[in-house]
Amino acid sequence: MRYLVRQHKGSTRAVAGLLGISQRTVERYVKDQIRKPKPVLADRLVGEVRRRWQPLVRKRARDQAARQTGLVIETRARFGFTAAPGTTDDGRMRRITQHLPPEFAGVAAQDAGAAEAELQALAAEGLQEVYFKDGGGRAQGLLVEFTDIDYVEIGI
Repeated sequence: MRYLVRQHKGSTRAVAGLLGISQRTVERYVKDQIRKPKPVLADRLVGEVRRRWQPLVRKRARDQAARQTGLVIETRARFGFTAAPGTTDDGRMRRITQHLPPEFAGVAAQDAGAAEAELQALAAEGLQEVYFKDGGGRAQGLLVEFTDIDYVEIGI
């Protein structure tokens, strides 16, 4: 109950309306005058706390993983290339699962509200450098085009 009151900036009235109980009942829970909620209220409390708490926990875990170890991207999309003359640049569908180091993770951009095109460019740059160029060990001057995306899944 205290967590919900904190989430609503101290407003016991807002929490009462959210849970369908009186404001005075919320105040009693906060002051420990009532300790154990009835089963119906307990279910509502658990649901509301989980709805607010889990996104925060997931965001912290994703941010930490992106800063420390990077992310894993799995995608099926058309990859075309712009490279030196005489090389093939025909795009083709590929299914790629690749670990991207923290500098290409792009979680901060996603959380900052970046457009889908920007996130697509970040993923293309990361796959270009890590998968196709092997960290700069081959294919110098290669530019990857990441189009016709079937799906993209990002994991920690």
